[in-house]
Amino acid sequence: MLPYLTILNLQPNPKKTTSFPHYSPILKRGPDMTKSPMTKSEQLLRIDDHDFTMRPAFGGPPIPVGVDVQVESLDTISEVDMDFTMTLYLRHYWKDERLSFTSTNNQSMTFDSRLAKKIWVPDMFFVHSKRSFIHDTTTDNVMLRVYPDGNVLYSLRVTVTAMCNMDLSRFPLDTQTCSLEIESYAYTDDDLMLYWKKGNESLNTDERISLSQFLIQKFHTTTKLAFYSSTGWYNRLYIHFTLRRHVFFFLLQTYFPATLMVMLSWVSFWIDRRAVPARVPLGITTVLTMSTIITGVNASMPRVSYIKAVDIYLWVSFVFVFLSVIEYAAVNYLSTVQERKERKLRERLPCTCGIGNPDDAMCDPQITGYTTMDVNSIGNYGTAGNYGMPENGGRQERMFAQVVLGDPQLTGQVKRPGYVNIWIDTHAIDKYSRMVFPGSYVLFNIIYWSIYS
Repeated sequence: MLPYLTILNLQPNPKKTTSFPHYSPILKRGPDMTKSPMTKSEQLLRIDDHDFTMRPAFGGPPIPVGVDVQVESLDTISEVDMDFTMTLYLRHYWKDERLSFTSTNNQSMTFDSRLAKKIWVPDMFFVHSKRSFIHDTTTDNVMLRVYPDGNVLYSLRVTVTAMCNMDLSRFPLDTQTCSLEIESYAYTDDDLMLYWKKGNESLNTDERISLSQFLIQKFHTTTKLAFYSSTGWYNRLYIHFTLRRHVFFFLLQTYFPATLMVMLSWVSFWIDRRAVPARVPLGITTVLTMSTIITGVNASMPRVSYIKAVDIYLWVSFVFVFLSVIEYAAVNYLSTVQERKERKLRERLPCTCGIGNPDDAMCDPQITGYTTMDVNSIGNYGTAGNYGMPENGGRQERMFAQVVLGDPQLTGQVKRPGYVNIWIDTHAIDKYSRMVFPGSYVLFNIIYWSIYS
């Protein structure tokens, strides 16, 4: 059943004029739904009541910011890239009265990185850093602690790769000093005074820190002022650490093999000079091995423009090995020249056919016209120990040669022709090399290790 409808006549009465009041609409601003509501801690700290884009006590004296560092690990030291990688806890201490709050038990409040983004924090950066990042596993490794009086502790866990200018002139017997530099990016010393909170005790290290190639000798801190021509003076904090390289690895991989190759090259001095297939490959093998050692060492090193200590040792060793090859070339050449001279001399002299014992005939005064003493004096006439028996009784190879005693160049006299024996030491170079090469190399090692040790 349909309800009754009442129809009202709303036509105006022409005899009566009715006036209606005019109402203007009032626009009321609603709440901003995009802005996150303030937490109780933010309300307690009155975050919205202050402008935290400005430093504390802006317009007044510079704000002191203390710093201390806990070194967690020293990861890598690279000679090729000349840098190091370090993981550390970087802590800042300052006072911001805008964050003071009332506390009945005087306890501090600890926050994570979310509140750190809403207040003023020092803008520190690492000078000469190549890469750096704040750890974010499982969350951002950032801690903010606020005390009732407004003191603030701000801590970060950071890994930084920074430049380290190394002097490799004494490599691998070197000691390197690297530095990590911390500085404010925007605030000069007129606005921010950066300092080590506890002096040299502000730097703490983990006792378990160790490196495979280096021994960490010491850590220490310093503070200096850095000047930029366009912006001014800035406080800069330094973390210095000294590293001494472990040499035992290089003794096994570089020095010991190089020394063995040099000693192996000396073996050729005791091999017969006529054994060409034995002496030549031995010399070539040692030269090629030394070249391989030098190439392997330089492949893992930066291309510096100066000579390193290991270069001196390897190249001197290479020279010793190379000279052992040249020594045999000299021995072989001089022996060949001597044999040719002997052959030509025999062809030019008269035939000794019919002489039963040439040795006796050569010393017979009736044949030669000289006494035995004259013959011996002629035999000792040669220079540089090439003729005659050596006084030290050294081992010599006796070669039979024949000369005309009447040669004016030998005796200054012209007499009847005769013959003598000549003793030629064709192993003189090898004999002296057996002493000169080892002695020189031992002397070089004494001088080398006394300088670089």
